Amino acid sequence: MTETYYSGCYWLARQEPVESCAHRLSSFLQRLGSLDPSWNRWHQTAATFEKARQRQVSPDVATLSKLLGGKASRFMDMSRFWLWAGENEAEASKVTGHCGSAATHMASVCLLDGHSMGQVAERVLTAHVLTGVMRAMALAWEPEFALCTSHEHRERLMAGKFPEPGTFVGWVTYLADFRGPVPPLPSSVQVEHIPDRGTLITLTQEKFSVFNPTHVALAADVQARLQAAGLLTPLRPWGT
Repeated sequence: MTETYYSGCYWLARQEPVESCAHRLSSFLQRLGSLDPSWNRWHQTAATFEKARQRQVSPDVATLSKLLGGKASRFMDMSRFWLWAGENEAEASKVTGHCGSAATHMASVCLLDGHSMGQVAERVLTAHVLTGVMRAMALAWEPEFALCTSHEHRERLMAGKFPEPGTFVGWVTYLADFRGPVPPLPSSVQVEHIPDRGTLITLTQEKFSVFNPTHVALAADVQARLQAAGLLTPLRPWGT
């Protein structure tokens, strides 16, 4: 069976102006560009794929500030974004999310998904690249929590429950420093601390799959250890 993968980072109640969100989005897109050539050319959405290909967006702060500050992108106190990259519709990657809100009932988020098929998937669905995606998210967005995993793994973990960010692990998981120290984990798990940010936890160097019992057992072990350390909790308002 085919699994589809996504990467997402999340934080709560951190109010920021449009320019700050544009700076973060610009930093993220440029960091993605160093990980795969398909992530070097971004576009806005349109009614058709061919029309969207004509709406290329430069990932500089000035251009993104204008985009995020536009009427279509603003909702209450947040800036929303929808961008995609790819040479064909089947292999396109999407970056979506919203930033800047002080709301305590809805997390700010940046998601990267849609890259689960074809040659792009063969290149990017690796521990090296996806750990790089998580690192880019940590450095650009300063989230409280981030993860990369398959939709199927998330659904199995949640078993019909709402998948609340911060409460479960993925193939790669990021935890901000203010959540607390990461406990000892199995020796096969790669742990990387990013100074002034947090910790990246990569379960396996081979492609993680919910259909691999060894991978699922390892994820459950790491999740239990992190839960026991009090690190897998719902997001809390920024700075509290």
